[in-house]
Amino acid sequence: MAFDPTSLRRDDYGFFGPDSPSWKVWASPTALIGFQRAVALEHFDPFLTAAVADSQGIYSNPRTRLDHTLLYFVLVAVGDGRTAIQAAEHLMKVHAPMTGIEPISGKRYSANSPETQLWIHITGWHSVLKAYEMYGPGPLSPEEERRFWAECAIAAELQTCKPADVPRSREEVRAYYERVRPQLCVTERAIEGMHYLMWTPPSKGWGYAIGSRLLSLASIPTLPMWMRRLGRYRVPRVVDLAVRIPAKVIAWVAARRDNWVIVKAAPFIAPMTGQVFAAHAAAPVPVDPVTITPDRARALYGSQGHRSLWEPKVPETA
Repeated sequence: MAFDPTSLRRDDYGFFGPDSPSWKVWASPTALIGFQRAVALEHFDPFLTAAVADSQGIYSNPRTRLDHTLLYFVLVAVGDGRTAIQAAEHLMKVHAPMTGIEPISGKRYSANSPETQLWIHITGWHSVLKAYEMYGPGPLSPEEERRFWAECAIAAELQTCKPADVPRSREEVRAYYERVRPQLCVTERAIEGMHYLMWTPPSKGWGYAIGSRLLSLASIPTLPMWMRRLGRYRVPRVVDLAVRIPAKVIAWVAARRDNWVIVKAAPFIAPMTGQVFAAHAAAPVPVDPVTITPDRARALYGSQGHRSLWEPKVPETA
């Protein structure tokens, strides 16, 4: 996915705007911690694990895998409507060929299925909020949290998620996890993939290998115990306490001077996302300083008009 930093906010403020909790959470340095958590949790879905394992992308270039996925979420959160729609259409095209047979159940998988896309979306938004709460400024206010989950539902409109299935509060997110928990499992390929992303070998570059390990010290403590057991993360609970204060200090320092530290460190962890952080901090006021809806953005900039991605195409009549 190519990205021109000067194009981040040409036309408008995107879907949420400067006063939104989404800008606050997704542009925080803690988003890096939260997103490592999210890409690990993705492997609890056996169908997504099959798609990831069959594509082999995380093994050939794990940094790019993490970077591109995080880039998409950040562009949707802080980019203008045109940028977000173009990123969403690109993601759908990348995922389209990722189909096959999940080896345990023998059922067909598709990376663009509504169920898989919803799992990716919720683990992403929930994980960055969890990291923001633990290592950033702390919990959002009740009004900000209400807005955050409403904005999460808006962002889901750019994927194939069915709108009625998208949680709109923390309580609904908990209910979602409880509902899908019986379907979650780990296979040998899932464990290999999760642990590879958490503790990437130095053969993929010392900078990223060290960065992934440091991030894992902070991301694993954000997981509830049942997820740690399922993912076989054998990290002593004492690490939770030991890492909390240093991680909060690092996140606080990194957030000073418009995320200067993160921009400098990004080439070792998520280079393109680092460019977005820098562009977000320096972006001028757009041509039209208003927010826009996904439906309007699709009509203006999408290749499929205003049709939501989750809606089936209507066959053309002769």
